[in-house]
Amino acid sequence: MYEKNFISQAVKRSATTDVDRRKLFAMLGVAGAGAAAATVIGGGAANAAPADATSDATDAAVLNFALNLEYLEAEFYLRAVTGEGLDSKDSSGTVGTYGTVSGGHAVPFKSKTIAKYAREIARDEREHVRFLRGALGASAVARPKIALDAAFTAAMIAAGVIKKGQKFDAFANDTNFLLAAFIFEDVGVTAYKGGAGLISNKTYLDAAAGILAVEAYHAGAVRTVLYGEAEKNHAIYGIVQKISDARDSLDGKGDDDQGITSKANPSNLVPTDKNGIAYGRTPGHVLNIVYLTPETNATKGGFYPNGVNGAVNSTSFGN
Repeated sequence: MYEKNFISQAVKRSATTDVDRRKLFAMLGVAGAGAAAATVIGGGAANAAPADATSDATDAAVLNFALNLEYLEAEFYLRAVTGEGLDSKDSSGTVGTYGTVSGGHAVPFKSKTIAKYAREIARDEREHVRFLRGALGASAVARPKIALDAAFTAAMIAAGVIKKGQKFDAFANDTNFLLAAFIFEDVGVTAYKGGAGLISNKTYLDAAAGILAVEAYHAGAVRTVLYGEAEKNHAIYGIVQKISDARDSLDGKGDDDQGITSKANPSNLVPTDKNGIAYGRTPGHVLNIVYLTPETNATKGGFYPNGVNGAVNSTSFGN
């Protein structure tokens, strides 16, 4: 059982104060408290940090960044399996600006297997939200504004899957749902992998590692099922690769993102480097993808029209 009382006490030293932001940016080599302040959306901290604030507060800010991503995943999967998103008790808060969610509906699944996978993942994502909110206590950020339908359409246009003026309904059928899930799951894994190095407290790190493992299981399941669908409809291979290439075009100069097949690997269910190790993304590069922009100092866009809540909200973070 995670030491929630310990975490709550650490967070009470504040995850979003000026002291914390300076520590975060100093650790990542971003100069100046002014730069840190410029990346903050919303209303600051629930409590003032003492002068000797420890690194636990910095860790909490990183977990709040993760909470923003969990809100997005939970809203997507819950709507896909139930037609409804998170309850207000699982999404409201006083830190940051509480936002609405647009788009999404229950998927008319034809495959009972895919429907079961979707329900399981939806439960996991909701529990991730509840765990992080419970651990962060009063310092947990509220769910920001999320745009599902508009962002999925924009993402698929940018990837060249559909043409400008067309719409992509991520909830229309099994295949569309899997393609949309593919967008999220790989990003979630790389976000936790990249964020692990920013966490110094062992309790926080243990929690993040546990969530990372679950996200990796989810991503593997989605990639495996997509591969099976692509074996029946080879056009899906190309669509998945276009999505992968689009993510690569947003998150810096590297070419790490991978589809579900390649010339070297007829099946590529686990994206790794040459050493068989999963790669990570900086918070900034994660935001490049969910904001759907390659800009280096963006603070909103894509799935988050008004940006994410908390100190870690700019694509410049860690880049």
